[in-house]
Amino acid sequence: MRIKTIGAAAAAVTTTALVGGAATGSNSQSLWYRRLRKPPYQPPSSVFPIVWPLLYTDIALVSARALDDSRTAGDDSPRKALAAALSINLLLNASWSWIFFSRRRLGLAAVTAAALTASSADLTRRATAASGRSALSLTPYPAWCAFATALSTHIWWLNRRR
Repeated sequence: MRIKTIGAAAAAVTTTALVGGAATGSNSQSLWYRRLRKPPYQPPSSVFPIVWPLLYTDIALVSARALDDSRTAGDDSPRKALAAALSINLLLNASWSWIFFSRRRLGLAAVTAAALTASSADLTRRATAASGRSALSLTPYPAWCAFATALSTHIWWLNRRR
């Protein structure tokens, strides 16, 4: 893995975490959020600061390796396609927090979570095509996003008439 690639991937993922975290911040403890009806399978708030850093680290490492592995002589299109897929994924990732916590648009947040899930699955597919089985370590990311989609959708459903 090239240091330049891992540095760029780490910077992009860190930026995503900071932008999403800025929207979440104290909003996750706000009166509005506490008053939302939530399903019984809602994880405790202490889970999120553990899960997300692990996922972000995995995204950066797997993506950097896949970007380097997708280099081919004379054809940079696979690498560019993977970089575009990663960029779209990180944009969706950061957007969810802003849509849910800052804009309080629960239905749109559920749709964004679904798009993030599809994007995460596509990113995992592309990384696996570039790097082989080692990229399958990214699989928990779309799985977590699918769970987040179910959770977001359920929260929207429970609070849709408010």
